[in-house]
Amino acid sequence: MLEASLLFCFLLPLLLFVFKVFSSDAHKSNPFTVNFRSIYANRHHIIQWISEVVNNSPTLTIIITRPFSQNRVMTANPAVVHHILQTNFSTYPKGEMIRTTLSDLLGEGIFNVDGDSWKFQRQISSHEFSTKSLRHFVEDVVDFELNERLIPMLTTAAANYTVLDLQDILQRFTFDNICKIAFGYDPGYLTSSSAKPEFAIAFEDAVRIIIQRFLVLTPILWKIKRFLNVGSEKRLSEAVSKIQQFAREILNERKRELAHKSPVESGDLLSRFISYGYSDEKLLMDIVISFILAGRDTTSAALTWFLWLLFKNPAIESEIVREIKEISSDSPGYDGVKDMVYTHASLCESMRLYPPVPLDSKVLDGIFYSRVSFNTRRG
Repeated sequence: MLEASLLFCFLLPLLLFVFKVFSSDAHKSNPFTVNFRSIYANRHHIIQWISEVVNNSPTLTIIITRPFSQNRVMTANPAVVHHILQTNFSTYPKGEMIRTTLSDLLGEGIFNVDGDSWKFQRQISSHEFSTKSLRHFVEDVVDFELNERLIPMLTTAAANYTVLDLQDILQRFTFDNICKIAFGYDPGYLTSSSAKPEFAIAFEDAVRIIIQRFLVLTPILWKIKRFLNVGSEKRLSEAVSKIQQFAREILNERKRELAHKSPVESGDLLSRFISYGYSDEKLLMDIVISFILAGRDTTSAALTWFLWLLFKNPAIESEIVREIKEISSDSPGYDGVKDMVYTHASLCESMRLYPPVPLDSKVLDGIFYSRVSFNTRRG
C-alpha cells in the first residue's frame, strides 16, 4: 500500500506533464524535427520509422525533441557519421545516460565504458581474436554446433515438412556458440529435447527490459520503478541476479581449471582474460556478459536477413553454393572461408541492406547523436 502511494505521488505531476506534451499542437512534426509523440506512436516499428524520417531529410539528419531537454540528433549522413565514429571518436563518449541505462546488465563491460577502460578491453579482445588458438577453438565450436545440432534439425524438419521459426532457431544457435566461446559453457539451447535453460530465459528478459528503458518518456520513470522494486524493474533485478549468479559459478569453475592447465587449453575468452591478471570478479562477469550480448542478437539477425535474401534471389544462392563446394573441398575450415570472395561480398551487401546494429549513440555537451544505418533500395 505504501509503495502504491509513493508511486502515485511521484507519477501524478509527470502524468500531467505528459498530457500537456501529447495534447499540445506546439510540437507538430516537420521534415527536420520530430517530437516524442511521433516516437511513441511508432514505437512498435521504431527503427524502420526513424530510417524513413531520416531518409526524407535533405541532410539525412533530424532532431528529435523530447521532454526535459532530452533532445536527440539522428543522422545517416556519411560525413557526419565518419566525423563522430572515426576522426573524432574520443570526443563523442557514450555518455552518462546511456551508461546508467545499461549498467545493471553490462556494468563496466566494453560496450558500456569509455576512455582507457574501453581501450584496454578492446586491445585484449582484438589480440585474442587474432590468435590462431582462439580461431581454432571458435572453428571447433561452430563446427560442432552446425554438424551435430543445426543441420540435423533442419534436415529433419525438411524431411517432415515441418515449419520452423528460422529467426528463433538462429538465435538459439548463436546463443549456444557465444556461450561456449565466451566462457566454455554449453547451454544446449538449440537441442529440441532439452528444456529452455534458465540462464537463457533470464538473459532474454534482461535485454528486453533494458531496451524498454530507452523508450520511456524520461529515465525518471524507470528509476522510480527500480527504487521501489516494482513491475519490469523488479523482473530485471531478478533476471540480472540469475545471470550474475550463473556467471559467478562459471568464473569460479574456470579459476579452478586454470590452476591445472593453461588458458589456451581451456580455449574460452573468460579463461584468457583471467590469465591476463583480471582479479575483479564483477568486471570479469561484465566483460563476458558484454560478449554474449554482442554475439547473440547481432549474428542471428545478420544470418536471418542473409538467408531471407538468398531465398528471394535464387541466382545469388546458386553462385554461393557453387563457391562453397568449390573452395571447401580444397581447403575446408577457417582458411577456406577467407577465400570465399563472393560469399563474403554477399554477406556484406546483406548487412548493408539490413544492418544488425542499426543505431549507435554518442554524446557531446549533453546532446545525443545517434547514427542510423539504413538503405532505401532494398531488393
